[in-house]
Amino acid sequence: MKRFFFKFLTGLGAIAFVAILYVIGLGVYMYLKKGEIHDHTILELNLAGGVSETEPEDPTARFIQGKTPVLRDIVESLQVAANDERVIGLSVRITGASISFAHIQELRDAIIEFRKTGKPAVAYAETFGEFGPGNGAYYLATAFDTIFLQPSGDIGLTGLIAESSFFKGAFDKLGVVPRLDSRHEYKNMKNMFTEKAYTEPHEEALAGILNSLHGQLAKGVAEARGLDESGVRELIDKGVFSADEALAANLVDGLKYRDQVYDYLKSEAGRDPVYLSCSAYLNRAGRPHGKGETVALIYGVGAVKRGKTGYNPVTGNTFMGSDSVTEAFRNAIEDDDVKAIVFRINSPGGSYVASDAILRETIRARRAKKPLVVSMGNVAGSGGYFVAMAADRIIAQPATITGSIGVLGGKMITAGFWEKLGVSWDEVHAGENADMWSGHYDYSEEQWELFQGWLDRVYADFTSKVAENRNIPLENVLEIARGRIWTGETALELGLVDELGGLSEAIVSARRAAGIPDDKGIRLKVFPEKKGWMEALLERDFIKGSAGSSMESVAGTLREIQPIMEILAEAGLNRNSGVLAMDPANKRWYSFSDN
Repeated sequence: MKRFFFKFLTGLGAIAFVAILYVIGLGVYMYLKKGEIHDHTILELNLAGGVSETEPEDPTARFIQGKTPVLRDIVESLQVAANDERVIGLSVRITGASISFAHIQELRDAIIEFRKTGKPAVAYAETFGEFGPGNGAYYLATAFDTIFLQPSGDIGLTGLIAESSFFKGAFDKLGVVPRLDSRHEYKNMKNMFTEKAYTEPHEEALAGILNSLHGQLAKGVAEARGLDESGVRELIDKGVFSADEALAANLVDGLKYRDQVYDYLKSEAGRDPVYLSCSAYLNRAGRPHGKGETVALIYGVGAVKRGKTGYNPVTGNTFMGSDSVTEAFRNAIEDDDVKAIVFRINSPGGSYVASDAILRETIRARRAKKPLVVSMGNVAGSGGYFVAMAADRIIAQPATITGSIGVLGGKMITAGFWEKLGVSWDEVHAGENADMWSGHYDYSEEQWELFQGWLDRVYADFTSKVAENRNIPLENVLEIARGRIWTGETALELGLVDELGGLSEAIVSARRAAGIPDDKGIRLKVFPEKKGWMEALLERDFIKGSAGSSMESVAGTLREIQPIMEILAEAGLNRNSGVLAMDPANKRWYSFSDN
């Protein structure tokens, strides 16, 4: 009885604490919502912490993410502000921004559109790379008509590099034997466990990506700064520029400290301007797509897994749960008000079964006469491409990493590792293949044949579905597949995507596909609807669960903090992991790692 009473009070206290947080958050939101938008307002944005693809549903993720701006919020605030006479300009602090190349391009497009109204846009940075690369941050800054750099700052315009780690040497010492295979030679994830350096196909694929991105960088800087593209390539080869050198090379427009930038903005405005963050402005002004015919927006962010969409607070990774995404599609399909669907994907892939479940719902959407347009973010490869391929139209940024049409799998044989530790194992089994997935035994010849057949079956299914849904001859698909990754720029040439652009272009495409006139408004409705803090937190185990489930949650967290186990899981090395996944090492060069 005492234990029950204690648990009751603990649960009641947790609910009361959550309720207080909810009320405080609601009060802050209502205050921001009621705030005025003054004349001579300058939108202000701090990108020092980067941007996020979307605001996660999980309350823990929202808390950890903190004030990180959401990409869609930034773009839509600029769209609204461009036609708002009260907004006279834009000021952005970029220093230290670690943003993926494709997200940078989406931001650049939005900033350039904002500038077309004649309103000034000023970028300021203490430095573009302090003892480190500044390529991405500077590339973003070139979208502004004026760039100011602190006199003591630098521009680390040094070019791009891909770096990957290889664990074979460590596994040899530990007694771990990788037993992996893939379809085909460009499906490079297994190399990090089986090789000590790049294979020729691995290096070829990465070089192709880097050359494409390097060209996009040089072209973008040249067009924005009024320079010759070949001249920009020469500047990149020269490396780091001091502030004075950057000014002389026309890479920046002036050398100013932060207070001097504000003085400049005041002089340009002709009076003291009112500064307002993009998020606060959007709360007060409202989103651009709030009324009219309904277009559904569904997010697929993170590695593809079975179950519900979630968040790992230890690694900071969001994952795309097939249960959540398929439910969102079903609800959108069954909603008579929904005229079209936009599916925003930012995923390196994962589970084949989960990906196929999502693909099925995208096909059902098309059969329900609801046009489906995919918008690819930074990456939509392997399983991330699998879930996209049935769309009526696929739109990617030039820098989006996509393709990776292939499959991999296998297991780690750990018997030698345990022997080194003095740990022995024994087992009993029933069935000839019961030990097929055991880490203590190699595959038998029969089991290896079964495994090879499984790889062939999944690869044949993937490639045939690409051919069918993209209307590409199978022989052509087999040429461009083989597990190879491509930039969106190249994917357009290969027929894997239909158009270059971002979420805004996808919304326009969905409008046209649904036959909604340009002069008629649209309402962009996110599926599933975001849960409030109270509702989301009440679903957490520590509030609604038993003591047993709480202990399970703790055990799960302990497992999650083992980085090597996560790498193995991402590589698809057990039957519950993703097999349509991309090389996690590639994450190092999805962004520019500007610090």
